[in-house]
Amino acid sequence: MNTSLLKLLACSLLACCTLAMRAVPARDFVSSQSETTPAAAAAEASEHDDDADADDSDDAKAAVGRGRRSHHRSNGDSVVAVGHNATLAEDARAEEVVSVFGSSTSAGRVDDAVVSVFGNTHVTGPVGDGAVAVLGNVYVNSKVGGDVVAVIGNVELGPKADVQGQIVVVGGVLLRDPNAIVHGGVQNIFGANFGGFAWLQNWMHRCLLYGRPLAFGSSLDWAWSLALGFLALYVFLGLLFHDTVERCVETFEANPGQSFLAAILTILLTPVVFILLCVTVIGIAALPFLIFALICACIFGKAVVLASLGRRCTGTLVENPAARMAIAVLVGGLIVLLLYTIPVVGFIVFQLLGLLGLGVVMYSLLMVLRARRARDAAPAAAAMAAGPSGPSGAAFAAESPATAAPASAIDPEAAAPGVAAAGTAAASAEHGTAEPPASAAAPGVNLLLTAPRAGFWIRMASLALDAILIGVLLGRTHSTDMELIVLAAYGAAMWKLTGATVGGIICSLKVVRLDGREIDWPTATVRALGCFLSLAVAGLGFIWIAIDPEKQSWHDKIAGTVVVRAPRHASLL
Repeated sequence: MNTSLLKLLACSLLACCTLAMRAVPARDFVSSQSETTPAAAAAEASEHDDDADADDSDDAKAAVGRGRRSHHRSNGDSVVAVGHNATLAEDARAEEVVSVFGSSTSAGRVDDAVVSVFGNTHVTGPVGDGAVAVLGNVYVNSKVGGDVVAVIGNVELGPKADVQGQIVVVGGVLLRDPNAIVHGGVQNIFGANFGGFAWLQNWMHRCLLYGRPLAFGSSLDWAWSLALGFLALYVFLGLLFHDTVERCVETFEANPGQSFLAAILTILLTPVVFILLCVTVIGIAALPFLIFALICACIFGKAVVLASLGRRCTGTLVENPAARMAIAVLVGGLIVLLLYTIPVVGFIVFQLLGLLGLGVVMYSLLMVLRARRARDAAPAAAAMAAGPSGPSGAAFAAESPATAAPASAIDPEAAAPGVAAAGTAAASAEHGTAEPPASAAAPGVNLLLTAPRAGFWIRMASLALDAILIGVLLGRTHSTDMELIVLAAYGAAMWKLTGATVGGIICSLKVVRLDGREIDWPTATVRALGCFLSLAVAGLGFIWIAIDPEKQSWHDKIAGTVVVRAPRHASLL
């Protein structure tokens, strides 16, 4: 029910494999590249017989001997198993014995090494090189020509153990019989007895290899306890924050596509934010809080998705809203737990639950911020519309505050021009002048919001003109490698200063904020950086203009802007 366990296992596997590779001697890999056949070694030795001394003759004989041993080892067959145990009988011989997600048992003769990944290594026959176990224990009761390594596991040496190399134990302990012989040293790093990893190995054999988080069986009680513990947490969140969960459920059911898109954007932008915070140095202190916030968002979002699923089954069986939401989360969680036990489908459901949970929380936060900005901008829009009207216009706005602000917030085209025109007419009558209405002379930003939205093709034409312009300018300086960065910086500066780029001016386009305020530097910068995200996913962020009902691209949605086709009488500069 949570992705933290799988992330921990993945990181542990990577670290353990790295340590195991560093611990196992590399001499066999080098020798395999430089081994020669007896005939080649003898020919090389005879080529230097004329001017060679007795030492050279000894070296040639040693080379022939190594060639004979290498030729003899290449005759053996390897025993490799993935997903189950690898076993070598007592009267058999093999080049190596390797098992991944299983245990390796060797009672015969092994010329190279015996290795287990997520399993135990049990050696009772002679081994030419080493015995290694990653996330497992190693038992040796025979002669081993190399090292014995256990990463996150224990090493046990029997009375007949004879280790020519070293004993390396990472995250485990060494159990040694008094009669065991170790010619090399003993290295114990983070020594601790974890009691074995049979529980983890059973989960990998019965769950991971089948592509599911859970399975039925007594050996997986810990996994069910963990899943039920998280389910209890989700039910508690649904009971305690039932109003917030219900609003998020309604948002998710009304906008499932936007919630999924918000999750994708969050995943793509999170590394960028982390890098920017690290670059500033001071922002490093905020990284733990940001990570904690993302974890909390994932957990709360999963409760929302479970509530949405369970509410379809329970309906309104309970009148109490808190109990109704808690029961919905419980029913949805039980359904998901059953889906977790289905091979392949289990992991798909697990990933979708986390992805949709994160997306619905981020999209709900975005909707709350937009509503708050619109609510804060409503009085400012009313004041801006009544500003040119003078004292009479101010008096008109003061006489009807309950109607002016909501009207301008809901329908700026109907409310703002009416207020401005009334105020201007009153001022003209008072001073005996015949000035035309200010709204007709110079429409404000709130009036541009009522203009038609720019479509996909006209915006792409504007972008193409800007790209050509920047390309020509950079071509003269022979710095075309920085075209995208310069284009983004150019766009941010032009949006802040004039609201439109050169291409936008030619195509009569203007970028405006949804709250009616002027574009500031943060908004322009965020919109410019969002363009990289729109371009990164095969340009889907730009294509979104053609399918979005508001004709917004991804960077428009991130920055809270929209591109409109400015009226002919409106100035673009």
